[in-house]
Amino acid sequence: MEKNVALIALFAALIAALGLIPKITLAFGVPITAQSLGVMLCGTVLGSKRGGLAVSLFLLLVAIGLPLLSGGRGGLGVFVSPSVGFLIGWPIAAFVTGLIVEKWRKVNLALVAGIASVIGGIMVMYVFGIVGLSIFLEKTLVESAALVAVFVPGDILKAAIAGMLTSALAKARPASVLSRADVV
Repeated sequence: MEKNVALIALFAALIAALGLIPKITLAFGVPITAQSLGVMLCGTVLGSKRGGLAVSLFLLLVAIGLPLLSGGRGGLGVFVSPSVGFLIGWPIAAFVTGLIVEKWRKVNLALVAGIASVIGGIMVMYVFGIVGLSIFLEKTLVESAALVAVFVPGDILKAAIAGMLTSALAKARPASVLSRADVV
């Protein structure tokens, strides 16, 4: 139990640390950050439940005012911004990513983690992000999807990195990849 709590806190801190990489804010108000890589890693390494909890803890810390989002953003105001859909989707993205890695055990971990990151960490997250943008910017879903298209190349790169890092971690310390542990 204590190990789970420590790992959840550690991965919430990882997402925060990835926020130190300077953001690039796009014209429609949603920044390009490295933090979505942290969301992917929460799922691929910790698994569905722990990964979702780590991201939820991170968002709770942001909501109470800690400036943990890239660019030093925090507080309830970020939940009424163009980024709201992405933020709400993060825990679900981590959960789905972890669930895929947990269930798809017969395939190479690097490949599974990369594919899971694309499905959970990109596709699921984009569904929430596009809906949030559509509501916040008062645009159609198609217009919002067109705005989000700029994120795709970078997020595919992040998914590949998540796959490689998860695989490398599994080779170095197999027991630390809880998404592939016997008891999840």
